[in-house]
This record gives sequence, C-alpha cells and structure tokens, in this order.
Amino acid sequence: MASKVILTVIGSDRPGLTAALAQAVLDAGGNWLESHLARLAGRYVGSVLVEIAPERLAVLHKAVADVDAKGLNVSLVDAGEGAAETGTRLTLQLVAQDRPGIVNELAQALSPLKVNIEQLETTAEDGAWSGARLFRAEVVASLPPGVSEADVQAALEGVSAEIMVDLA
Repeated sequence: MASKVILTVIGSDRPGLTAALAQAVLDAGGNWLESHLARLAGRYVGSVLVEIAPERLAVLHKAVADVDAKGLNVSLVDAGEGAAETGTRLTLQLVAQDRPGIVNELAQALSPLKVNIEQLETTAEDGAWSGARLFRAEVVASLPPGVSEADVQAALEGVSAEIMVDLA
C-alpha cells in the first residue's frame, strides 16, 4: 500500500524550483498528487502531496535533501489517513476595508458555527476610486449539519457593516 507524504517548501523565488522539486519526486518513484505553490513576498512557498511506496521513502528523503541543498527548504511529513470530508461545501468571496486583525475577526465569526475553513486566499490592494486599501478573500469552507449559508453570511456580515459577502 502506498504512503502519502506532504512536502512543505520555502525559498527565494527563482526559475527552476518547481522543476527541481518535481524531478526529486519523480526520481524517488513518487506520484505528485496535489499542490499549492505560490510566490509570496518574493519567496516560493507551498505544499505538495506525494504518494510513494513505503520502501521508497528514504529515497524521497534523500532526493528532497538534495533540493534543500540548492536553497529550497523542504520538509517532509506523513500525511496520515486524513478525516473523511463531511458537511456542505461553500465558496465565499469577501471584500472589506483592510485593517489589522480582519482575518482573525472573520475566523472568529465562523468558529462558533464550527465551520471548517479548508482553503483561504487573501490579498490587500488599493481601491480603484478611494485609494483606501481593500481586503479581498476567497474562502472554501465546509459547513456542519444544521448550519446554513445564511447563517455563515450573517455571521460574517456581523463583523462589520462594510463587509461584502458573496456566496458561490
């Protein structure tokens, strides 16, 4: 039975990092299943889910250590079994004036509802007309039984009158 491991990566962004990481996985006999890689503040950051035969794990450790030696910090952890997905999936898009603590406020609003934030992407950008900094977020969440989309929207809009919530 194959094992699943998660590689986390961070390093100074430059061409060839994804290729080096993909080559290391291939050389070890692994299968690249899923990834989230991005440029963040001039850094290359992300995570990769790899499926690999247990007897090839040592080879993967060696291969990623070679990539690590080239300036990309790579950590490897067992992915475990993972919990089965439950609940209703919901995608939200949020826009508000940016301020310190806004992510905390939004997360705290969802926590009492037991909403699981599965994915969060945020940006801060200058507003087109006002020049005021805008916070934008896209959230993929799992709602537990008994929690509706309207409950989530009300909780988020309760954070501040100026938050716009779009449910997809």
